[in-house]
Amino acid sequence: MKERGREEERTGFQEGGAYGEAYDLQTDFVMVYGINPSMPLRIQQWKAQGYQVHLMTGVSWGGYQDYLNGNFDGRTHWDEAQKYKDGERIIHGTSVDIPYMVPTVAYSDYLIQQIRPAVDAGVDAIHLEEPEFWVEGGYSEAFKREWRNYYNEPWIPPHESENAQYHASKLKAYLYTRCLDRLCSALKEYSLVRYDRPLRFFVPTHSLINYTQWRIVSPESRLLDLPSINGYIAQVWTGTSRTANVYEGNRAERTFETAFLEYGIMQELVRGTDRRVWFLHDPIEDDPKRTWEDYRINYFKTLTASLLHPGVSHYEVAPWPKRIFEGQYPSADGTGKEGIPADYGTVLLTLMHALGNMDQPDIRVFGNDVKVGVLLADSAMYQRMRPGVETAGFMMKYDGTNEVELTDEYALELLNFSSFYGLTLPLVKHGLPVRPVQLDNARRFPGYLDDYRVLILSYEFMKPEYPDLHSTLAQWVRDGGALIYIGDDSDPYHQVKEWWNQGKRHYHSPREHLFEGLGLSLDSSERMTSIGKGVLVYLPVRPESFAESTAAGNRLRDAVREAMAGLNDPQICWEPANHFMLQRGPYVVASVMSESVHEHPLELAGCYVDLFDPGLPIVRHVKVEPGQQALLYDLEYDHAGNSGVIAASSRTEYFTEDSSSIVFYVKGPKAVHAAARIHCSAKPVSATIHINEQEAVLPFVWDEETRTLLIRYEHDAGSVRIQINKQ
Repeated sequence: MKERGREEERTGFQEGGAYGEAYDLQTDFVMVYGINPSMPLRIQQWKAQGYQVHLMTGVSWGGYQDYLNGNFDGRTHWDEAQKYKDGERIIHGTSVDIPYMVPTVAYSDYLIQQIRPAVDAGVDAIHLEEPEFWVEGGYSEAFKREWRNYYNEPWIPPHESENAQYHASKLKAYLYTRCLDRLCSALKEYSLVRYDRPLRFFVPTHSLINYTQWRIVSPESRLLDLPSINGYIAQVWTGTSRTANVYEGNRAERTFETAFLEYGIMQELVRGTDRRVWFLHDPIEDDPKRTWEDYRINYFKTLTASLLHPGVSHYEVAPWPKRIFEGQYPSADGTGKEGIPADYGTVLLTLMHALGNMDQPDIRVFGNDVKVGVLLADSAMYQRMRPGVETAGFMMKYDGTNEVELTDEYALELLNFSSFYGLTLPLVKHGLPVRPVQLDNARRFPGYLDDYRVLILSYEFMKPEYPDLHSTLAQWVRDGGALIYIGDDSDPYHQVKEWWNQGKRHYHSPREHLFEGLGLSLDSSERMTSIGKGVLVYLPVRPESFAESTAAGNRLRDAVREAMAGLNDPQICWEPANHFMLQRGPYVVASVMSESVHEHPLELAGCYVDLFDPGLPIVRHVKVEPGQQALLYDLEYDHAGNSGVIAASSRTEYFTEDSSSIVFYVKGPKAVHAAARIHCSAKPVSATIHINEQEAVLPFVWDEETRTLLIRYEHDAGSVRIQINKQ
């Protein structure tokens, strides 16, 4: 493992409490969470431990009662709380006085004042998390005022028509874009003027897939238009990815596949830019009713899904480590609650520190590597209500933790989001590494689509916000791309008042404008048409139909193969498989899927260290069963010098080796069991551990073939010195 400085900020976590030895994860940075009187002290506590210190706070909700009650500027602001149609406030979590906010100018100015003390305290960066406006909102007086200012017309209730709903959601995305730009620009200026110190801003946000599925509006790719934003945290974890979806007619949790798609769309917010994204993992989740084994299984799935995207090598290793290492959750036998199992704690720390070493220049993909994308636009969030259809058994707000009685067919249809998953799961499940591609970016970045040879598009659940997107798509096809368009023009949102049916344009749907740009008749019924060096495959069906059965999934897979064949390029092919696998330097990442082409395990022969096992064993034959994942360290990989720490559930520092000994220091949460596997040129004669000036013999296990030894120890406060004596 490469020793690195904390200024690289490869790994971090967020914590709302004071510094605690029991959950000191020893990452590169920590995000002190929340604005309150204790904030400056908490910042100093974590900084004293050697961390790069950031601040994180909610931008759409928080403990902002002084603002709501009028103590900030002399007027109450409860009219800025997001509201349902019946006038009830939309409340965050289980609180009673923390509403989701309409981000007015006054609210933005309030947040600027609240965050300034963090700048004064010297934080390196600020994270404004979860800019969220619920689809069911849009009825507060503040929102009505914003409507009048933005559209220059009286407010229209969002539930009255598709047009009203679409434009209400579009306004919601704009309002949080404006809020973030105002906050970040003002505070960056303050930091430079007051301290001559640059300040960075990041937005922790759920994926576009999850926000659309949960029916939340957020700026997402709009933030790329703000130079004041430096990057993002991809808030993808078990709680988002276990949301059930439909594949071959079966509704079920598919945590790995969903996470794979979620991380995929999140990397699109930085691809081709100088911005940074940290992929989030959560070793538990927000739902406290699960068992530790449930948390562990799903954590492995999300972790593996993220590592299969080698373009990202920065990670938030955990939110709220205090609730992980000090929390109590239901025992498997149902007899009560229990703390984290010791072996899970060891594994977590091993993986968290391995994540800091994922910036590997040598990437090898095993199996299918053809670039196939499914286009997804921010406007998918704008169509998540069907005006005129009432829901019966569905709570207005779903966030992955609240109990929902899904007895209403329409509510279930919305939550399934089959219009998207119908286009992706049939391909992912057969080993095609489909990437969601941000349609909006095609007009932001020249050459954005160039890496892809096949793209799938449907306007039955989203719309193109600008007509010039079609010029880019048409040119991409003519240059040798295969575009698969799916849709029957039946979506009622085709009739919203937008560019394709306003002024001199009178298209029934944006598809007609796209087809015109491709040189086709508006009502073309040809299944495949050659266009320049590329092809268009047209399937006039609803995209959600591909989720209904095995036969339906086969129809989509056949269309993709047909499009590939139409390019007449032997390099563009797809061999069905039930797994994904790649290697990042010495790290082998694999996931085997169930519900796939077969139920055979993936078997690997070699010499590996199993990083999912707390004992870091040497394994020479690995069998990964369907539904399981693996993360291995390849001992046969050509690593420089054949020495050093291979894996450790600690931050290792000041590693030195000479002819007589190996010495290094380890840090981690106090009292948590740790393990390390280390290269050594010869079998050691002894090992010792030094804690608080006390020395003790440290047992070890030697493996002659790999010339590695395994040691186990327990973390203590501060640094622990380990010495391995060769003679």
